[in-house]
Amino acid sequence: MKRVTIALAALAFVAPSLGSTAFAQGTPQTMALSQVDLSTLATGYRTSKVVGSKVFNSTGETVGTIDDLIVTPNDKIPFAVLSVGGFLGVGSKYVVVSYAALAVEDKKMILKDATKESLKNLPEYKYTH
Repeated sequence: MKRVTIALAALAFVAPSLGSTAFAQGTPQTMALSQVDLSTLATGYRTSKVVGSKVFNSTGETVGTIDDLIVTPNDKIPFAVLSVGGFLGVGSKYVVVSYAALAVEDKKMILKDATKESLKNLPEYKYTH
């Protein structure tokens, strides 16, 4: 028991110095910060408000619901995962559209030329993680 206590005390003494040397090695990282126009940001929508929103087409027909937003490492525009078809979540499938294809009109998410059928014909998206 005494050996375990001594080993833990030694580890507690040595561990902080090991961590600091690891972070000090390598090429220093730099990050360019840009100022955000807060007045523009104020016109945006929080993802927590977008997810779960119904999606309408230009005729006012509900064509799906936004299930999630996905941002990839290489693209600057997020993708919207839509739940389409089915009834009360049963029999629906997920499809993906560019978030840029969606418009906001009167606080509604609009996918202008979409129909239920055109969205059902898109390839099905399956979450991987």
